[in-house]
Amino acid sequence: MQRIPNAVRTATSSELNTDVVIIGGGLAGLISALELARAGHAVTLVERKTYPFHKVCGEYVSNEVRPYLQTLGIDPTALRAATINRFQVSAPSGRSLYAPLDLGGFGISRYTLDHELYQLGKAAGVQFLLNKQVDDVLVTKDLFIVSTSDRSTGETQTVNSRIVLGAFGKRTKLDKTLDRAFMRQPSPYIGVKYHIKTDFPTDLIALHNFADGYCGMSAIEDDKYCLCYLTTRSNLRQYGTIPAMERAVLCQNPQLKAVFENSEFLYEKPEVINEISFSPKQAVENHILMTGDSAGLITPFCGNGMAMAIHGAKLASGLASRFLKNQLTRLELEQRYQREWSAQFARRLWIGRTVQRLFGKAWLSEITVQALGVCTPALRGIMQQTHGTPIAV
Repeated sequence: MQRIPNAVRTATSSELNTDVVIIGGGLAGLISALELARAGHAVTLVERKTYPFHKVCGEYVSNEVRPYLQTLGIDPTALRAATINRFQVSAPSGRSLYAPLDLGGFGISRYTLDHELYQLGKAAGVQFLLNKQVDDVLVTKDLFIVSTSDRSTGETQTVNSRIVLGAFGKRTKLDKTLDRAFMRQPSPYIGVKYHIKTDFPTDLIALHNFADGYCGMSAIEDDKYCLCYLTTRSNLRQYGTIPAMERAVLCQNPQLKAVFENSEFLYEKPEVINEISFSPKQAVENHILMTGDSAGLITPFCGNGMAMAIHGAKLASGLASRFLKNQLTRLELEQRYQREWSAQFARRLWIGRTVQRLFGKAWLSEITVQALGVCTPALRGIMQQTHGTPIAV
C-alpha cells in the first residue's frame, strides 16, 4: 500500500464502494463524471461546496468545445450565454487594439454552467458528496482508498474505487498532501472576480493591463458581465485592501477607471483566490489522473481555461472508461493520458506563459501593445496558438 506523503488518516463512520472517485466538482470534474456515468460506470464526485456557487474564472468559453457541450445536453443559447467574437487588449495608458476572434466563443457564468452540469450528472446517476473535503488518499496496486470529511459536521467517510481523477482546481491542500512540485515554489499571484452590470459591447472580450497585472472583462448571461483580474500579493500588501488597490493601481488604466466608476457591482464582496501558479504540472500524480486546472493552468491572457478543462475532461474520462472495461492496464492508462494530454495542451500552456511575460509591467505592456498595433496579424497569431481545434463529436 502506498501512502500519500503528509496525509492524515481519520476514523471513518461509513464506507462506500464505487468505480471512480472524482475529487472536485468544477467543469473538469463534472464533465468527467457525466461521461463516465453515461458509459455505465459507478461514479462518486466529492466537492467542497454546494451547488450553485461562484468561482474565480474569466467565464469565456471558446467555440472549440461548443458542439461537444451540445452533445452532453448543454445549449449555451438556451442558457442565455453571450455571443463573443471580438477581442480588445489595452496598455496601462488605455491605448487599445482590437482583433476578431477566429473561432469566437460565448460568455456564461460558472454559477450557471456548473449547476446545469450538476443537474445532468444527477440525472445520469452520479453520486455527489457535497460540502465534503478529501483528507487522505491511499493507493494500493488495484484500489484507491479516499477518506473524506463533512465540512460542517466533521463526519467522515471512506470511498473505495478502482480509479481517481483529480479535478480540484488551481491550488488546494491536497496538492500539498501530494507533495506536488509546483507547491514548493510560492506564487506571487492572486485572482479577484466580480459580476457587474455596465455599458459595454456584449460581443467583445477585453483584457486591460495595469501595473503588475491585467483584468479581463466580457458579457455573460442575463445582461451581466464578468470582471476578473490577476495581480500580485505585493500590490495588495502595499495598499492594504482590495478596493484601495483597485483605486490606486487598476484605475490608472482609463479603460478600467471607467468600468469601476460607472458599473453596478453585484457581489457584496469579490471572489478571491491566492497563490495562483502557472508553473508546469504533471498530468498524472500518485496514479491520479489530473484534469482541468489540476493538470495545468493557462494564463488569463489566453482566456481559454474553460475550454481546456472541458477538452481535458473528455480525454481523461474516455481513457478511464477503457481502463474500467479492462481494455487498458493501469500503466497503459497513465502513459497514454500523460502523452495525449501533453500533445493537446503543453504547447498552449507554454505559449501562454511566454506571452504573459510581455504584459503586467507597465512599460513592457505599452511597448508590446504598440508593437502589436504595428503588426496586427501577430496578435491574431498568438490567439490562434492558444486555442485548439474543435473537439470531434
